[in-house]
Amino acid sequence: MAWLELTFTLPDQEELAEIFTARLSEIGFDSFLFEEANLKAYVDEEEYRPDLIDQLLHESLFASFRLLKLEPVPDKNWNEIWESDYQPAIINERCRVRAPFHEPDSSYEFDLIIEPRMSFGTAHHETTSQIIQLMLEMDFNGKSTLDMGCGTGVLAILARKKGSFPVMAIDNDEWSYNNSLDNIVLNKVPDIRVVLGDASAIGSNRFDVVIANINRNILLEDMDSYVQAMNAGALLLLSGFYKTDLHAITEEASSVGLKYVKHLAKNQWVAAVFKK
Repeated sequence: MAWLELTFTLPDQEELAEIFTARLSEIGFDSFLFEEANLKAYVDEEEYRPDLIDQLLHESLFASFRLLKLEPVPDKNWNEIWESDYQPAIINERCRVRAPFHEPDSSYEFDLIIEPRMSFGTAHHETTSQIIQLMLEMDFNGKSTLDMGCGTGVLAILARKKGSFPVMAIDNDEWSYNNSLDNIVLNKVPDIRVVLGDASAIGSNRFDVVIANINRNILLEDMDSYVQAMNAGALLLLSGFYKTDLHAITEEASSVGLKYVKHLAKNQWVAAVFKK
């Protein structure tokens, strides 16, 4: 797999930068690195669409962004890039998400080890951290969990650590699939089942908790599949969308028999809970 690194100018507006990275993720970009006044974005060479980048940069909202440089990045350099500026993410002082090169800390109830590579899900982004915040409030003991679009597998790992069983994690990206397998070993939860595929891979399995941290369009498209996979009374945790999308998400959830429970919001990003 060959990767490209695109370097963009970065305006001094954190919220705008978050929106820009989200839009990049919708057109194939998997990982991002903030460096001083620049943003480095990474994409599989086969997924790269220069026409879509051009369209994005011509939107009035992103008038202050400029593409400065595009160059190939050998896979072997990726861990060096992450390790150079990677700090643990801490959620509610109860859960720490760290890399393997950080020392363990038993003062946290959940000290998760995540080797991010090119996968989404380090808990630094508001979507992942807010889902974790919701999960910390929930009882998972003896409950089955599905993590759709699992990325690094961090949410499936936390569910298992909180007593959920069985736990199934699905992602349609082969890199994420392999990354999840590795992270499951690092966290000593080998009984999590990881599957390479999309929502059709759920099959006849049913769950008490379904988590999907993906993006607005996929959430809307696959909502009915999630509902079909939920037991009566099951909870659905959704994230990967903006505050302005909450109405559309809630309307679709209601149309397939789900009841809105609550949501969290930070920097325009939302994580919401629904019940069957």
